[in-house]
Amino acid sequence: MSYRTRSAHDLRSRVPGLAAWAALLIGILDIVRGLVPSLRASRIGEIASVLPGAVTTLAETASLLVGILLIMLAHALRRRKARAWRAVVVLLPVDAALEGLRWRHPVAASVSLLLFAVLVAAKGEFYALSDPRSRWRALWNLLALGAFDVVIGWILVASHHRTVAGHPGFGDQVRHVVLGLFGVEGPVVFTSERAGDLVYFSLAGLGALTAVTTIYLALRPERPVAALSEDDERRLRALLDRYGRQDSLGYFALRRDKSVIFSPSGKAAVAYRVVAGVMLAGGDPIGDPEAWPGAIRRFLEEAGRHAWVPAVVGCGEAGGEAWTREGGLDALEIGDEAVVDVAGFTLEGRALRNVRQMVKRVERLGYTCRVRRAGDLSEAEREHIGDVADLWRGTETERGFSMALGRFGDPADGGCLVVTAHRTAAPGEEQTPGGDIRAVLRFVPWGADGISLDLMRRDREADPGLNELLIVRALQAAPDFGVTRVSLNFAMFRSALARGERLGAGPVLRAWRGVLVFLSRWFQIESLYRFNAKFRPVWEPRFLVYPAARDLPRIGVATLMAEAFLAPPGLRWARGLLRRRRRQAPVLRPLPDAVAGGDSGPDGAPESRRTA
Repeated sequence: MSYRTRSAHDLRSRVPGLAAWAALLIGILDIVRGLVPSLRASRIGEIASVLPGAVTTLAETASLLVGILLIMLAHALRRRKARAWRAVVVLLPVDAALEGLRWRHPVAASVSLLLFAVLVAAKGEFYALSDPRSRWRALWNLLALGAFDVVIGWILVASHHRTVAGHPGFGDQVRHVVLGLFGVEGPVVFTSERAGDLVYFSLAGLGALTAVTTIYLALRPERPVAALSEDDERRLRALLDRYGRQDSLGYFALRRDKSVIFSPSGKAAVAYRVVAGVMLAGGDPIGDPEAWPGAIRRFLEEAGRHAWVPAVVGCGEAGGEAWTREGGLDALEIGDEAVVDVAGFTLEGRALRNVRQMVKRVERLGYTCRVRRAGDLSEAEREHIGDVADLWRGTETERGFSMALGRFGDPADGGCLVVTAHRTAAPGEEQTPGGDIRAVLRFVPWGADGISLDLMRRDREADPGLNELLIVRALQAAPDFGVTRVSLNFAMFRSALARGERLGAGPVLRAWRGVLVFLSRWFQIESLYRFNAKFRPVWEPRFLVYPAARDLPRIGVATLMAEAFLAPPGLRWARGLLRRRRRQAPVLRPLPDAVAGGDSGPDGAPESRRTA
């Protein structure tokens, strides 16, 4: 490719981003000119002189609505969405025509027509297909656009205060706006007929726009955001049976809120979910390493078709090398996974004195543990343990994506290892809602000889040290189940915390450690590292793979959303309501007397695996 050809290609590739900014600017100017009377010029020359006032009033209202639509479409235009291109190409000539009816100078109309010509010439740059969708988007559209309408409507009413009869208060103005969105006249009276018509038509148009877009989103065919089909799950389990030993996160690909892409040979796969325009995978590819390149290329091709940002969170060194080599991506170390060698684990010695003391103290309080395969639990036990684990969940939503399974008690997960802590209430002591069960751990299979921590929950009223007891008993019982290695929690930025507290650490490293310690007030960063370090594990680095540094903020937000640390306000409110109701009236399935009882981390330890 010659320099001139390459330069032309680079320029065309920038068109979506530049066009998005231009559409956003045009939309903002349309709204500002529609809301501020002093910025509206009088009707132009001979054309406006022969038109009734209602025509220019409707033109101003329509221009306001077109401006809102251009703002709504700007982000999708930047992401090269074909549907956004088609919509903007239709709206720009309309905007130019409306500008011709409203303004003395044709500059604004010329800008719209120029952008229209650029978009038509660069049509090939807008190829991306639509994102996966669900009908939740209709609700988000109604809430967000409805709130925006109220704000815009109030500004519109307030900007015409000179033509308002009397002195209506803020409440009357807001009531006028809300009624106007439904096409009903409110309590505010305008002395100017033209101002009254403009406000009425604008509010009615905003309400109609909100209703139409919400109905469209609610009635269009639904495509679930992510779903693992039965056939995909069967194929993944077959790959895990053969190659599951390679990655401790492999079993989490079986989350049923993920989609999966297989290599052409079917010997490798990548599980993913699309969040906020990011195609997010977790861990290493599943299957034969020789087939990884085929699965990675298909993953990147799918991301390219939809203009998604490809990213991988929590992959190991082998997976990171494959992603960077085959996809031309970059990698960033984000933490370490704690892996304990069962054969070398012992409570003897000074290094584990603290753990040994905690375990003995908790046992003296009457706690015992039981370690069993999930498949050996009765149906009643599975249901009861699942109920209490859900009751003890400290958050409103089930967290996890790359390092948590997100379900309990499924018969297909019979290979999981379940560790429960038990303590019978003493005479006169109130029994807890969970009965004698006070804590539970669940490990998923990691090949034939390993397990990987998935779930760690306990009764908030239980005694400190209970998590240490559970992990120690799991490690001690591991040989009986043929387990030689156990993957514990994932510690974010573990190396920075460890190096930052050493003698001779530089000011930059110390400052970074200080930031991490500060963030630990809200996220389990330092406490999780300290807890893992008690068991003297081997630290295995984990990486984030990404296309470019400018994508990191977006990938970070998408990862937090996938792990349920961030959630849309409406969904958070709905789940919070359900959560509160459940806490007020927990419904627990009691265990039969025949199976109740039996043998037996840090305070504030993770409630589910490695969601630090």
